[in-house]
Amino acid sequence: MSEIKEAHLDNGLMVLLKPVRTAPVATCWVWYRVGSRNEVPGITGISHWVEHMMFKGTPSLDKGEIMRVINRNGGVDNAFTSSDYTAYFELLPSDRIDLALRIESDRMVNALFAPEEVASERTVIISEREGAENEPRFWLGEEIQAAAFKVHPYHHDTIGWKTDLETMTRDDLYAHYKTYYAPNNAVIVAAGDFDADEMLAKIQNAFGALPRGKDAPPVKTVEPPQEGERRVFLRRPGPAAYFHAAYHAPQATDPDYFPVFVLVGVLSGVGGMSFSGHGSPGRSSRLYRALVETGLAVDVDSSFRATLDPGTLDVAATVRPGVASEKVERAIFVELEKIATTRVTEQELAKVIKQARSQFVYAMDGVMNVGGWLGQLEVVASYKMYESFLDNLTKVTREDVLRVAAKYLGETNRTVGWFIPTNGGAAKPRARK
Repeated sequence: MSEIKEAHLDNGLMVLLKPVRTAPVATCWVWYRVGSRNEVPGITGISHWVEHMMFKGTPSLDKGEIMRVINRNGGVDNAFTSSDYTAYFELLPSDRIDLALRIESDRMVNALFAPEEVASERTVIISEREGAENEPRFWLGEEIQAAAFKVHPYHHDTIGWKTDLETMTRDDLYAHYKTYYAPNNAVIVAAGDFDADEMLAKIQNAFGALPRGKDAPPVKTVEPPQEGERRVFLRRPGPAAYFHAAYHAPQATDPDYFPVFVLVGVLSGVGGMSFSGHGSPGRSSRLYRALVETGLAVDVDSSFRATLDPGTLDVAATVRPGVASEKVERAIFVELEKIATTRVTEQELAKVIKQARSQFVYAMDGVMNVGGWLGQLEVVASYKMYESFLDNLTKVTREDVLRVAAKYLGETNRTVGWFIPTNGGAAKPRARK
């Protein structure tokens, strides 16, 4: 694997270059250090909405032209917003990657935000939220998130509250864009078939003349320690009863990050590792054997993301029809209590490390994921975490897993939620006294 080249332009733009000469393609990513974490009540969802507006044109690019031009040149492009970042990417034949650089430098400072396009996109964004509302897990996850975070902006989902989406103005959106879209608040990652020095010269030519923006407002809010279990009961029509528990967990820069990553792997397996550490329902994992194989749940999973600020370790399950919901909850908590009081076995630890290693290597099979990993990790921690990821995992011991399980999986550190279908057919949990 070739070395990662780091550079900084005079206007504050950070550049990461990773030559990968396996195929004649290249990817360009632009990561902005802005997401729902940078929002306040009244404008929740604004970062995601601004992302949409970035495809609506500049003085030199008509609405929809970005995708048409990329597609005509044999490429693909898209964007997404999360709690900590907004990212844009293109994948093109390597001899046409200059096109991506021209597009991204243009819309970094020249996006139009035409009033009629803002009005049109309001309908699209609200429809996107309403589509998510058809899924009971969305409703439950949103309620859990809001209850788990009392003061930190992780309190609200990236899509935003519907009342804010209905009232935000064009001026709100444009002000957010001008505050956060600037070279000094961005990271460009290029990976693929190119010479690093030549690519840096191209990026300098495309972005070097853009003016440095004002420093983005810092997020100073710190979530206070949770001192007691919180519970949410959501009653709506739905196909089944759903369980969700969120435990406050460390951010990506915390030394506990890798032990918790392994902990989640023991609970539910190590799944797709594109950009974050998510569990998957491994059939030999502890939660699968305790919940699915015993017939208590249709599915069960745990997850843990790399975040800029302390996030959550989540456990979720779908209750099997006819099963009392209390049995599912108790079975989950029994497994979490076991792992917090007794060391995992050598075999379990070795299996998780092996799964993580294979998933990591598989995720790097292609320049898109390389660019994604480098950019995401740089925003939440450092791109250097990419180079040491597997080494840090192999250093995790059984004692480390026991320690973090005891530290984070306590009753007072959790928010528990139930989705209770109101149209019958599923057992209803009783409120705890």
